[in-house]
Amino acid sequence: MARRQKGRFIDGIVLLDKSTGMSSNHALQRVKRFFNANKAGHTGALDPLATGMLPICLGEATKFSQHLLDSDKRYTVIAKLGQRTDTSDSDGEIVQTREINFSEEQLQTALAHFRGDTMQVPSMYSALKYQGQPLYKYAREGIEVPREARPITVYELNFLGLEDDELTLDIHCSKGTYIRTIIDDLGEMLGCGAHVIMLRRTQVAHYPYEKMVTLEQLEALVASAAEQEVPVGELLDPLLLPMDTAVANFAEINLPEAMQYYVMQGQAMQASGLKPDELVRITIGEQRRFVGIGSMNDDGLLAPKRLIVLRD
Repeated sequence: MARRQKGRFIDGIVLLDKSTGMSSNHALQRVKRFFNANKAGHTGALDPLATGMLPICLGEATKFSQHLLDSDKRYTVIAKLGQRTDTSDSDGEIVQTREINFSEEQLQTALAHFRGDTMQVPSMYSALKYQGQPLYKYAREGIEVPREARPITVYELNFLGLEDDELTLDIHCSKGTYIRTIIDDLGEMLGCGAHVIMLRRTQVAHYPYEKMVTLEQLEALVASAAEQEVPVGELLDPLLLPMDTAVANFAEINLPEAMQYYVMQGQAMQASGLKPDELVRITIGEQRRFVGIGSMNDDGLLAPKRLIVLRD
């Protein structure tokens, strides 16, 4: 017997402004409950300490969350100089205290070191897995495990200010970049140690900062819907961004209406503008209705890779 689906069939992406002190999964579950969605997933966790943009995919949009996980990110970070912690942030224990004694020229030279393509050794307090367990679980038990340096790119690292022992930076970086590790490494280069005391994600991919909403705003809309005796979706659903915004950077292949049946059956077909190994957005008809993503197969045809369930 088929299991009864709980929640609404609702598709789209909500840009949550996550508050501090909350896990990304807890935030995700609250958003899912507010929307009464049958399915939800986030696109790359933020530490409990961190705030800011956490795109949450609902319904069929979850099929494309990986592409946001792989996208570039932007952060504002405040580092406290003179103290190093075991987690590289203020949630950890102070393990070393040193005098702050560097020149402006030394600071600028150190910041330049992190710009561009570099290799980074992930923090032991990351969610990366070793033999099936997240690194942070080993770290909490005092176990150090080997980690390989990984390639990252810092597109921009902008100095925003230095007041007393607090350094503020703006960092635009590739996926997999650990800001805590940059700050810890920077502190060691400056000879004084440093750790993150504030971290805010201001951008994921192309999504605008202004479109973010807080849990408090969502909660207020849910309460308002109850007061007005209207379905919750009437007030919440206008906040959702289309699911294909997760793959907005993909080239579009538009197929005629007559091809919809065949593409939705997963059949490969002739299409112009295809490039080998390139994922494309597939849309149908003059309305350009998004139905999924695909790529060129060995025969040079458009092969669907990930299709949505079409609902009227």
